[in-house]
Amino acid sequence: MQDDPFHQELTLHLTALRRYAFVLTRSAEEAEDLLQDCLAKAVASAAQWRPGSDLKAWLFRILYTTHISRRRQQQVRQRTVGTLAEGMAEPVQPADQLARVEAARVVTQLDALPEAQRQAILMVAVEDLKYDEAARRLGIPIGTFMSRIARGREALRRALEGEERSGPMLRLLKGGRDG
Repeated sequence: MQDDPFHQELTLHLTALRRYAFVLTRSAEEAEDLLQDCLAKAVASAAQWRPGSDLKAWLFRILYTTHISRRRQQQVRQRTVGTLAEGMAEPVQPADQLARVEAARVVTQLDALPEAQRQAILMVAVEDLKYDEAARRLGIPIGTFMSRIARGREALRRALEGEERSGPMLRLLKGGRDG
């Protein structure tokens, strides 16, 4: 069974799938669990895959939808259990590492974005994908993907500017449709 073209091609994409799972979960352990679920679903649905079609895009779509399903399940569990006790301390960032603090601010604001916008930004920024490839992996039209990127970047820029009213401001450069 491991000699069929589906399984052979599937193994070629494991590293990219693992990396994307880590980007989605930000945890090596959760990424491995997500990847395991994705592969189980892919193997169980192998008959639905059309030979000659883009297996990598198909696998990424399964990984992404599995991640969304898991997040929704976690949210339901959290609502059932209740909120965390008030007064718990936030994790402390080392004061002498300004770059870490800045990165943490961006990640916090990125987490606040709607899931679709965050995923679009991460696929381009972290996975270094071209817009058309990222749109294909998510199974959406390129125009929809570009709209998500634009709205996500704008929301991120505004959120970061709002935090830094006393410091340097991020600004939009002239160009594109508006300039």
